[in-house]
Amino acid sequence: MRCTASTKATTGRRHRSLLSTVTAFLSLTLVGAVFSPSAAAAPARPDAPSAAARTSAVVPVGVTAGVAVFDRRTGSFTEQLNAGTQFRSASIVKLLMVLDYFWNRDPGSPVPAADRAWLEPMLRGSDDDAANSYWSNHGSTSIVTRMRDNLELSDTEPPADPNYWGYTAMSARDTVTVYRYILEKAPTSVRTFIMDNLRQSTRCASDKFDQHFGIAGAFKRPWAVKQGWSGDSYPEGTCGPASTVPAGTATDAEPAAAAAVDLTRPVLHSTGTVGAGDRSIVAVFTQHQAGTSYGKAYTDIGRLTRSLHVPGGVAPTGKWYGTWSSEVAVRSEPRIGNNALTRLPAGVEVLVGCQKKGQSVSVPPYTNDWWAYLPQYGGYISNIYISHPDNQLPDVRLC
Repeated sequence: MRCTASTKATTGRRHRSLLSTVTAFLSLTLVGAVFSPSAAAAPARPDAPSAAARTSAVVPVGVTAGVAVFDRRTGSFTEQLNAGTQFRSASIVKLLMVLDYFWNRDPGSPVPAADRAWLEPMLRGSDDDAANSYWSNHGSTSIVTRMRDNLELSDTEPPADPNYWGYTAMSARDTVTVYRYILEKAPTSVRTFIMDNLRQSTRCASDKFDQHFGIAGAFKRPWAVKQGWSGDSYPEGTCGPASTVPAGTATDAEPAAAAAVDLTRPVLHSTGTVGAGDRSIVAVFTQHQAGTSYGKAYTDIGRLTRSLHVPGGVAPTGKWYGTWSSEVAVRSEPRIGNNALTRLPAGVEVLVGCQKKGQSVSVPPYTNDWWAYLPQYGGYISNIYISHPDNQLPDVRLC
């Protein structure tokens, strides 16, 4: 999930866990007792959503969403919207791969350095190469079948095409069950390994996609996330200072395949925990209309996630604004130079913490010397790229 979560197949083709189906599963590493069905029984499933599931979710136009928020303190759902609907999981299935890796290992034995070398990037940066290797070497679709049975998942199904692990079908409520297992039933060493890595989710994923959307953008830390994305309408990732991508570059075409879930429209998913003590488990699955840009999908899942009632979640301080242009650089100082920290997904909405004057920037016929500080990126963008008619933003404090 990569700078959000992509979903490569064993054929080596890349599939962004960005928009339509179900989310892949994160990785773990352990240090403690045997992680097996006999040593760690599957957790009881959370209550199934009622016919009239309550929700405060505000779903943007054109978005199909599946949402579940579970408050571990009260043992109840605070949000349920299409919680049992299957989506293609994209990189959310990587969580299942990680759990499968630990299932029959002795938790008392340390995780070998060679295994940490692929488990950690898969959990933190949603690395696809690591997922491809594990998938092809450990039974491909049988990984999903094993974990579905072990965790008693109701809506999870292996992909019809075994070459594409990102086509695994999953739901928001099954994802809650997976996190509840990790947090409440897994051996302590396994839980610690997985959650510590999810707390270190990198902004730039291994495939250079900005993966700090949804949960990571809607709430202050502490949070832990596993993200997913997939969709041919998205160009290659542009996250990071050295990334330059020609306009119009597209991802690999997705093959035609019979499946219960939509494999064509783009998906973007955000899953994980929010608040002290991992109080709330949050699973937000979104599918977008064909041709939706990554920046718009990023913005839409952010707005949806911010509308949810998430106990323990604290919203960051600032004002949200839209942006325009592509590959806008976030800079360490309010001036143009060799100081780019990363680049924004085209048209994404950003949180502005404060503003100050800096170097004048011109994009004819406009000129602006005000700069916006983006606390979630730790840097500045010129106000000229903010979607607002005034040079100085009227409701943002001075830095």
